[in-house]
Amino acid sequence: MTSDFAGIKTLMFDQYGTLVDMQGGLIEVAKPYLASKGWAGSANSFVTWWRRTHYENSMIDALLHKQHMPYREIGHLSVTQVLNRAGIEHTRQEVEALVASIERLKPFPEIPVALDRLRTKYQIAVLSNGDPDMLEAAKAHHGLAYDHTISVAEANAFKPHVATYTKAAEILGLRMDEILFVANHEFDCVGAKAAGMRAAFIDRRQRPFASWPYQPDVIVRDMTALADLLV
Repeated sequence: MTSDFAGIKTLMFDQYGTLVDMQGGLIEVAKPYLASKGWAGSANSFVTWWRRTHYENSMIDALLHKQHMPYREIGHLSVTQVLNRAGIEHTRQEVEALVASIERLKPFPEIPVALDRLRTKYQIAVLSNGDPDMLEAAKAHHGLAYDHTISVAEANAFKPHVATYTKAAEILGLRMDEILFVANHEFDCVGAKAAGMRAAFIDRRQRPFASWPYQPDVIVRDMTALADLLV
C-alpha cells in the first residue's frame, strides 16, 4: 500500500454501508416486523441474508448484459426470496415498506464531521448502486452534502462492473487516477482499483482483505482515520 495521494481531486464514496449504517439501520426496521410475524430468528441474520441475496441478484443482473434492473426492484425480489425461504407470510406492501426503509438510513456517527474535514481539500462524490430517486430521497434523512451524486443507472450495471467506475469518472471529467474511491466493501475497492481508480478500504468490521491482485492503497478503521491521513 502507498500513502502518496498526490493528484487526487475527488473522493468518491459508496453510500450504503460506507457512509450510512445499512446493517444497523435495517436491523432496527426488521426487529419489530419479524416480531409481529412471530418469527423467532435473529434480526441480524435476517438482514445479512437479505443483503447477501440482494448482492447475488444484482450480480446476476449485471452479468446478463440486459437492461439494468433498478435497485428497488432487485430489493423487492430479494426480500421476497428471503421471506419465502424463512417461511414468513407477507404482502407485497410489506416487502415494499422494508425496501423503502433503505432511503431513511442514518450515517455512521463520525461521518458528518469527517466529511466536513475532507471537503476542505477534496470534492466529495457518491457512486451508489441505489436508484437516482432513492439517493435523492435519502438526502433528507442522512443530512450529508455531496458535490456529486451518481447512480450506477448511468452505466446500466451494478458495481463492481467496470462500466460503473469509468462512467462516474467520465461524468466528473476526471482521469481514473484522480479519484480515490472509498468503501467499506471489499468488492467495491477491488472493482475501483481494477478500473484504474485508487481505493481506500474502510475496515469497520476488522476483516482481512483477500489476496486480490487489486489491493486498496490504504486501509483505515473508520472515516475519522481517513480524514486524519488525508487532511
